[in-house]
Amino acid sequence: MEIIRLAIVEDDPVVKESLEAFLSINPAIQVIFIEESVEDYLEKLKATPNPQVDVMLLDIGLPGMTGLEGIRHIKALIPNVNIIMLTTFEESEKIFKALCAGAVSYLTKRTPLTKIQEAIFTISRGGSYMSPSIARKVVEYFNPKEKKESNLTPRQTQIVQGVVEGLSYKMIADKYMISINSVRDHIKKIYRQLEINSKAELIKKSLDGDI
Repeated sequence: MEIIRLAIVEDDPVVKESLEAFLSINPAIQVIFIEESVEDYLEKLKATPNPQVDVMLLDIGLPGMTGLEGIRHIKALIPNVNIIMLTTFEESEKIFKALCAGAVSYLTKRTPLTKIQEAIFTISRGGSYMSPSIARKVVEYFNPKEKKESNLTPRQTQIVQGVVEGLSYKMIADKYMISINSVRDHIKKIYRQLEINSKAELIKKSLDGDI
């Protein structure tokens, strides 16, 4: 019979106890580590000769080192472990930081226990598993972004391009043969229309395709 050696790092006692109680019932899952922090888990790993962990459930918001920070330390000790992030955080930034750091799956804590168990088996067999809301964010991230229609005038679009290229207002004025006051007036109108307040926001919107 397939035996999956599982570790859980979770500081919420209710979540931790629920995971342990439910997953331990399955004879194919052996819960070998349950800790409340990355630091405690790393200490246990270091104290265990040749630690064998196939899959682990790792929270992000932990006391001390976060789960995101802990991924590389854990992988350094057990490189082949399959890390499943199990967390309340659904921000795209955290999702991609976790996946780039070496996590293979990302589940929200709203995921039913039966689905978490399913994810553990899927991951241990080399598959992939995401909560539906997370999978959607991943797909949206990799889909080509559609350039949004801009209501800026041709002159304003030229001025935005000049700002993105790093030109000063005077250089933009010289380039398009207009006065520096006209450039400033256009910039004010651009900021008002786009509901922004800084050059950095303008550059970001342009690079993101939002103009």
